[in-house]
Amino acid sequence: MAAAAAAAAKAAAAAISAGAAVALCTERAHAEGGGSMFRFPGFSTPSPSPSPSPAAPPPNQQPPAPADGRGEEAAEEVPRVSTQHARTSAAGFDPAPLERGVRALDRLGQSPDPKKLFELMKKQEETRQQELAAKKVEEQRQLAQLEIEKKRIDYEETKKLDQQRAKMKAQSAQYEDDLKRKRLQAEHEAQRVRNQELVKMQEESAIRLEQIRRATEEQIQEQRRQTEKERSDIVRETIKLKAMSEAQARILETKETEDVKRRLLVDQIKADREKWIEVINTTFEHIGGGLQTILTDQNKLVVAVGGLTALAAGIYTTREGARVVWGYVDRILGQPSLVRESSRGRYPWSGSLSRATSSLTSKLKNGSNPGKNGNGFGDVILNPSLQKRVKQLANATANTKLHQAPFRNMLFYGPPGTGKTMAARELARNSGLDYALMTGGDVAPLGSQAVTKIHQLFDWAKKSNRGLLLFIDEADAFLCERNKTYMSEAQRSALNALLFRTGDQSKDVVLALATNRPGDLDSAVADRIDEVLEFPLPGEDERFKILKLYLDKYIAKAGDKYEKSWLRFFRRQPQKIEMKGITDDLIREAAAKTQGFSGREIAKMMASVQAAVYGSKDCELTPALFREVVDYKVAEHEQRRKLAGEEPKQNA
Repeated sequence: MAAAAAAAAKAAAAAISAGAAVALCTERAHAEGGGSMFRFPGFSTPSPSPSPSPAAPPPNQQPPAPADGRGEEAAEEVPRVSTQHARTSAAGFDPAPLERGVRALDRLGQSPDPKKLFELMKKQEETRQQELAAKKVEEQRQLAQLEIEKKRIDYEETKKLDQQRAKMKAQSAQYEDDLKRKRLQAEHEAQRVRNQELVKMQEESAIRLEQIRRATEEQIQEQRRQTEKERSDIVRETIKLKAMSEAQARILETKETEDVKRRLLVDQIKADREKWIEVINTTFEHIGGGLQTILTDQNKLVVAVGGLTALAAGIYTTREGARVVWGYVDRILGQPSLVRESSRGRYPWSGSLSRATSSLTSKLKNGSNPGKNGNGFGDVILNPSLQKRVKQLANATANTKLHQAPFRNMLFYGPPGTGKTMAARELARNSGLDYALMTGGDVAPLGSQAVTKIHQLFDWAKKSNRGLLLFIDEADAFLCERNKTYMSEAQRSALNALLFRTGDQSKDVVLALATNRPGDLDSAVADRIDEVLEFPLPGEDERFKILKLYLDKYIAKAGDKYEKSWLRFFRRQPQKIEMKGITDDLIREAAAKTQGFSGREIAKMMASVQAAVYGSKDCELTPALFREVVDYKVAEHEQRRKLAGEEPKQNA
C-alpha cells in the first residue's frame, strides 16, 4: 500500500507539474494573442469573457491620426502583452494554476485514498473542461452576433450615407429647379412688362389715330359746311336776282294796267256804297216803324217787355238747374277730383268705345306680343331681375282676381324718374285691372275736405268691375309719420281715413305707393304693404336700351302721328329727321357717359337732341351733334348734383 501511495503521489506530482506548465503556456499565449482563446486540458483557470469589440467607425469617417504624427510606425509596432488580469504580472505570468496544483498536492497528501481523490479531481477537471468548451461555443456565438451587428451597423451607416447623399442631391436639384423657375418668372415678368408697354403704345397709337380721324372728319365737315354756305349764298343771290327781274317785269306790267284797274275799282266802290246805303236805310225804316208801333200801343209794349224778361229768366234758370244737376251726377257717377289719370273714363259710359277700339287695334298690330320692346311692358325698361319680379306680381294679381282672392298692396321706392309710375300702369294693364293715378301733394290743400275726398275715391274705385290699381305717387307727402310737428290735423285725419279704408285685405282695390323716401312713411302704412320693390337707377345695358327707344321715338319716328291723322291736311307737316352715322357703338358710348342718369333724364336728353336737330339748317342728326348734346347734358347733370350736394351743407 505504501508503495502504491508513493507511486500515486509521484504521478500526481508529475501531473500537477505538467498542468502547471500547460497553464503557464496557455496564459502566456493568451496574454500575447490578445483576442485568441486557447484551452488545454489540465489544471488551468478559465479566462475571462472577451468584452465586446468597440463599434467600427463609419465608412466615411477616418480613424484619428496619432498625436505624435507617427501613424505608419505605430501601426507596425508589436502589440504589447495584456496585463488586464488581476493576477497577471508584467511578464504575463499567472500564478493561479500553480497555486491550485499545490492545493491539489496538499489534498492528495492528506487524503487516505489518493487514487480515488485523483479520479474525482480528474472527473471534476473534465467537467470543468466541458463547461469551458460550452462557454467557448457561447462566446463564439456571441462573437458571430457581434460580427452580424457590426455588419448591420455598417449597412445602416452606409444606407444613411446614401440617403443623405440622395437628399443632398434632391436638395441640389430642387435648388436648381427653384433657380430655373425664378429665372423663368423673371423672364415672364419682363415679357409681361414688354407686352404692357407694347399694348400701351398700341393704345396711344390708336388714340392718336382716332384724334387724327376726328380732326380730319371735323375738317371735312367744316369744308362741307363752308361749301354748303357758299352754295346757299349763290342760290340766294340767284333767287334774289330772279325775283328782282320778275318784280321789275311785274312793275312794268302793273304800270301799264294801273289806270284801267283804278277806274274799274272806283266804279265798283261807288256801286257797293250806294247799295249798302240803300240797305241800311231800308232796315232802319223797318226798325223805326216797329218801335213806333210798340211805343204807341201800350199792350204790345207790356207783352214785349214780359216776353223778354221771361226769356232771360228761363235761360238763367235752365243754366243754373243744369249746373246743379250735372254737379250731382258728377259727384255720384263722375271721377273723383283727386284722380289725375285713369284708364277708366270720367263717367261709366265715356271712353268705352275708344278703349275697345284701341285695345283691338293694339292686339291686331302686335299679335301675341303685347309689348313694344319685346318684353311685354311697353316702353318700360327695367333691370332684368326687377322686371321679372314685376311680371310675377302681374301674373299673381291676375290669378288673384280670377280666384276672387284678396289683393296684395305694394310699395315702389327709388330715385325720381326710374319708371315707378310707368311700371304701375303696365302692371295694371298686364294683370287686366283698371288703374288710377293720384299724387300725395293734392291731399294737403283740400284741408277738412280731404277725408271726404278719400272716401269718395275708394267708393269710386270699388265700382270698377275689373278691379282697380290705385297708384299714389309721392305718398310720403301725406302718409308720413303722424308724430311730425309740422303735420296738420287735416293731414292726420286724411291719413287715418286711408288707414281705415285699407285696414282689411280688399278684393276690389290694389294699393300701390311710390316714394323717394320710404323711411318717412308712417309705421301703420308700412304695415299694410305686402310687396316692396326697389327701382334703382338704370345700368349701362338699360341706358343703352332706353337711348335706342327714345332715339326711335323722338328722331326716327318724329312726326309719324301727324302723317296718320286726318289733321295732316290742315297742318304743316314737320320735316323728316335724317340720321347719319348713328351706330350702336355711338349709342353705347353715350350710355357709358350717362352714368347716374334716370330714365326721365335720358328721355329729356333725347328731346334736347330732337330740338338741336330741328334748330340745325339741314335737319340732320350727325355723330358730332349727338356727342355735343350728350356732353352738354352730362355736364349739366354733374352741375345739378353739385348744387344738390351744396344745399344740405348750407341748410346745416
